[in-house]
Amino acid sequence: MIRRVRSRKAKLWFRSLTLSGRAGGWRSWRFALLLLLTLPAHAQQYQRPQNLDFDLLIQELFAQQGGDDASTSYEDLYENLSQFFQSPLNLNTATPEELGSLFILTPNQIGSLQRHLRQHGALLSLYELQAVAGFDLPTIYKLAPFVTVPETSLQTDRRKFFARLSDGDNTALILRMTRTVEEKKGYTAPTFYQGKPTTRYLGSPEQLYARFRTTHFHDYSFGITVEKDAGEQLRWSLADRQYGPDFISAHAVLYDRGRLKTVAIGDYQAQFGQGLLLSGGFGVGKGAETIATVRRPNSGIRPYTSVLETIYLRGAAATVRVGGGVEVSAFGSRKRVDGSGLVVDTTDTDQVVSEGFSALAATGFHRTPSELARRRNVTETLGGADVTWTAPSRTLQVGLTGVATRYSAALLRRDVPYNRFAFRGTDNTGLGAHYSWTVGSATVFGESARSRSGGWGHVHGLVASLSASVDAALMVRDYARDFQSFYGNTFGEGTYPVNERGVYLGIKVRPIARWELSAYYDRFRFPWLRSRAATVNSGGDEWLGRILFRPDKLTTIYAQLRVERKDRDLPTQVDLQLKQVGVGTRRNAVVYAAYKPSAKLELRSRVQASSYQLGAVTRTTGLAIAQDLNFALGRRVALDTRFALFDTDDFDNRQYMYESDVLYAFSIPALNGRGSRAYAVLRYGINRHLDIWLRAARTLQRDQTTIGSGLEEIQGPRRTDVRVQVRWRAQ
Repeated sequence: MIRRVRSRKAKLWFRSLTLSGRAGGWRSWRFALLLLLTLPAHAQQYQRPQNLDFDLLIQELFAQQGGDDASTSYEDLYENLSQFFQSPLNLNTATPEELGSLFILTPNQIGSLQRHLRQHGALLSLYELQAVAGFDLPTIYKLAPFVTVPETSLQTDRRKFFARLSDGDNTALILRMTRTVEEKKGYTAPTFYQGKPTTRYLGSPEQLYARFRTTHFHDYSFGITVEKDAGEQLRWSLADRQYGPDFISAHAVLYDRGRLKTVAIGDYQAQFGQGLLLSGGFGVGKGAETIATVRRPNSGIRPYTSVLETIYLRGAAATVRVGGGVEVSAFGSRKRVDGSGLVVDTTDTDQVVSEGFSALAATGFHRTPSELARRRNVTETLGGADVTWTAPSRTLQVGLTGVATRYSAALLRRDVPYNRFAFRGTDNTGLGAHYSWTVGSATVFGESARSRSGGWGHVHGLVASLSASVDAALMVRDYARDFQSFYGNTFGEGTYPVNERGVYLGIKVRPIARWELSAYYDRFRFPWLRSRAATVNSGGDEWLGRILFRPDKLTTIYAQLRVERKDRDLPTQVDLQLKQVGVGTRRNAVVYAAYKPSAKLELRSRVQASSYQLGAVTRTTGLAIAQDLNFALGRRVALDTRFALFDTDDFDNRQYMYESDVLYAFSIPALNGRGSRAYAVLRYGINRHLDIWLRAARTLQRDQTTIGSGLEEIQGPRRTDVRVQVRWRAQ
């Protein structure tokens, strides 16, 4: 084994000597010397961590917090990153779209890696990334948990399909239970109001989750996921189409079968272009990562493995390589969705024109009789296709996308002024074109689309490396007030690409070693009325600045400031017939430090503060302080702990902090009021096949006699949540 590793290292060393004229002489010779010194080592492959630490990456990607439109759901993006951690990308065979889905590498870095592979052949070690133009050590450290360079990367697995399937290199079963210890109002005995019992939850307070999945990179993925939310029933009802848990999702996906690039049956997602018509369900938006997150990857068809009950497609899809760099994707979906708010549309003579629903419920909760009444009461049928051509050099890509959607009942939104141009009816179509072109160290990209209403959506951008230490991004967007896209999710302020114009500028500078500066400025306008701004052409701007310092590989320190100004309705006054609009100013500041004094202990400290002022109203503030102690007690045991204090004047100053959780679970609670929060997460590897996680979190609210509201109300100032998870792996 030692001889073989030395041989691989020697090949890598001699290869590095040939790079002196391509990657900079001193840098390559220094890299070669480093490899020469490591030849006697037993195994120089990167030792991937047993438990993924998302903390710093999450802070970079998910910096948006507390805004009026901060309704972006990050669960699917977290799920995507978790999947890449469990099944890391092979750097020698990963596509540019797969690398872009990590939101870590810029288009220029992805292009540099692809050119390096074409010129010098497959990577022999992850450490060889240091010889790729545009890659520095911080980027490599950030990328390393999600990628691999296996020793068999140059070989093709020629075993028969069922032999590969039985190998189970990435086969796992996960079981999870979550429960709030204190009793919520929804689980108490009902009282009576006007002679009728009050509403209560129909099911038990446990949240139950199970998932089985087996995968093989660029080969296949099979999986099934089931979930019961807290308060939902476990029941078997053919009439209601419930077979045990409330939500069941399954998929079967095959890759690279001759001309078939991908074929999917069951639940899947599709993302083409920049997501104007079809987005994969997740969007990063604006954050401290000011460059890599601007451009969306043209990732195509991928399996759906999350438990968000609205953002997936259910049916069949396939992508075919027809030759000449052309790929044709076709997809169809038919599923039942939750339509809330029964609406009867009438004429002036009170004649019924149509019946429908006023909104698509996105929560996925079916705990009470009223929630059950809207459970999957509307059928959604969707179909479409995408044709994409990629140049042999992979520097140019253009495509056309078409999608059509039909609901079994009419979507009749509430008759309020800001909904004047919103979709109404049963049928919608969209047709768009997308492109990406890399010239040198710059990539231009974009998408334009038109919906059946006649409204247009445009998003176009540029990402460029201005020098070895400076990256910049420009994004221009224009979404008409009548542009209608149900599965669109692209760059912008709102959840959907509609009624918005804006210009974004981002920059990242590495002036000297160990220092990194990043900033963005975004200016936006809303041509039509919005739900919280009753005026046309409202708008605002937003900027962020961040300075990060890594004195050594064990220490990370950063400070960040974000300021947003946005028009918003002033508090309602009885004597005014028309709402007045003022400027709401929100400020968020964060100071963070992480230090790892030993292999068994890591310390993290975080202080964040905010303020909000609307017009001449008194400014309100918020503050949170957190201290983490994370222990690695050998390869089998890990313990993450936190204690935090928070003090906020109102909900506008709620504080978001990412928390460690069990594998595939995501937690960024909103801390509001005055109190403290603590949690502990224990992971224990029983053996190579079995792992168990235990998590407990408690929030203590000072000066309050209850926590929560409605059926979620808890009597008392404390809330305690516990979670247990077990994972079995075949290997």
